[in-house]
Amino acid sequence: MPNLSPINALRSGQWAKLICGASYQHLPSIRNLVFVYTLAGADCFDVAADPGVVTVAREAMDAARAINPDRSPWLMVSINNGEDLHFRKAQFNPQVCVPDCGVPCQKVCPTDAIDPTGVITDRCYGCGRCLSVCPVGIIETREQVYNWRDLVDLPIDALEIHTTTDRIGEFAQLWQELAPWIRRLRLVAVSFPDHADLEANLRQLLAVMNPPPQHLLWQTDGRPMSGDIGAGTTRQAIRLGEKVLNMNLPGFVQLAGGTNATTVSKLQGLPVNGIAYGSYGRSLLADLFDRLPEGAKIEHFPLVLEEALDRARTLVIPLKNLHNINSYKPYVGHFA
Repeated sequence: MPNLSPINALRSGQWAKLICGASYQHLPSIRNLVFVYTLAGADCFDVAADPGVVTVAREAMDAARAINPDRSPWLMVSINNGEDLHFRKAQFNPQVCVPDCGVPCQKVCPTDAIDPTGVITDRCYGCGRCLSVCPVGIIETREQVYNWRDLVDLPIDALEIHTTTDRIGEFAQLWQELAPWIRRLRLVAVSFPDHADLEANLRQLLAVMNPPPQHLLWQTDGRPMSGDIGAGTTRQAIRLGEKVLNMNLPGFVQLAGGTNATTVSKLQGLPVNGIAYGSYGRSLLADLFDRLPEGAKIEHFPLVLEEALDRARTLVIPLKNLHNINSYKPYVGHFA
């Protein structure tokens, strides 16, 4: 597997990003996820805009690089310019739960974030699966708010802005506020869902990106936070990626939202620049992390680490091998 720099991985269509979760704050899991996927060859880690999370992720990268100095992924933080399902937490009062309800909320939670005391906040990343299964509908969500200004002096390489089609004004205002930071970052990503007027919207966003970023990435969020549900979720990510590629916008195009182990095999030559793995990439290692004592560093358990690396590589290596068969979208336009 080639050891490309992150920017060259994007240029050659081999960019593999792990999404740790825009509102996920369980530090032991984030630390071990970043450590394992750094060694497995990931190019970028997308984490919550939380100084504690950033610090833990950077420490994990450094620990992995001490083992393999060739690994130099970028660290990205996610922010939003309005209400967004990636930036929320579930909540409920356990005292009003129905006795003997069968706790379906606990059964569907992918991070074991629900117990008899309610929601374990740092484990919840807002997937919302518990909302529809509660027999009495007492589970709600609250917005998770971060202040990006707390991060500007931290060792961060890239920024991702989650937005939607009706927030051009809000996006423009945020961009101007971010301008001094944007000039220092290696990459800015814009993440968005599909919409009937998507191309017009993205071109409007492009027009307000002044000053321009050093490099720009469009993240097509096909079916958010669903990659671990089933293989079919990746179809929406691929369809949206194809739609955006046909717009021929300046910048890189990367899939997200529903991506999983079947995504690479279903691309069928679609020349995207990379793939981001979120809930699937995290769930792939979750049972291994459960074997560790709370707060333990995975490298202190060599057998668990070996199995975790084997699993993580099943996502990273197929993408790294794609350069043999695909022709990727070049980086074009005034951001080059």
